[in-house]
Amino acid sequence: MVSQTPFRAAEFKSAYGPKYAFQPNYRGISVQTATRYGFRAATIGGGLGVALMLFASSLPRVRSDILVKIPFVGGFWEKQEVHPADNPF
Repeated sequence: MVSQTPFRAAEFKSAYGPKYAFQPNYRGISVQTATRYGFRAATIGGGLGVALMLFASSLPRVRSDILVKIPFVGGFWEKQEVHPADNPF
């Protein structure tokens, strides 16, 4: 029997076996894994950012500096001045 060496083991490649290929990675994190985790983090971060803006929308500084400057929906947060004649107090 012939002993197996790395060279002889590399010679034979079965057509029915798995097709292995080198996958570049950095400390065990591949591009696919980094993309998957990045997408999940962006989704969670975006949701938390929207929740924070809606929670802080009652603060005048947040309303005037951030929310009014959003295109298309910024007018929703503009403070409407009430004419003194229409003010019941």
